[in-house]
Amino acid sequence: MESFCGVGNPFSLGEIKEGEDVLDIGCGGGVDTMIAATMVGPAGRVVGTDMSSEMVERARQNLSLTHFNNVSYQESSAEDLPLPDQSFDVVISSGVFNLVPDKVKALKEVFRVMKPGGRIMMADQVLTGHLSEDVRAQVDNWAG
Repeated sequence: MESFCGVGNPFSLGEIKEGEDVLDIGCGGGVDTMIAATMVGPAGRVVGTDMSSEMVERARQNLSLTHFNNVSYQESSAEDLPLPDQSFDVVISSGVFNLVPDKVKALKEVFRVMKPGGRIMMADQVLTGHLSEDVRAQVDNWAG
């Protein structure tokens, strides 16, 4: 649990079937990646990506504590996925796209690596109301 930092449950958005290929963008410590691995079974494949080398290393350490042979991890940003076109049935992500600077480029990458008829299952944070000036100043100071 100390390796989990998601904001929701992307698996509540649809079924992942046995034998499917799944990409977890922003996999962090690999918790959702390994949950997906149980769903796809040994006939499926799950790839986790994260832009942080430290998180990819943590995911690999967590993976070494399991029996999964169908999981791999790669360091990459959501905007530049080093993966072949049309290679995944499902793309999952939890709490990542709100942090991606170029969301349009990242979504283009998602559609590029998804197989025809593929699915996106994403949980994230979205601002739906007005952001007060004092909170906006805090965000600007934090990011600046």
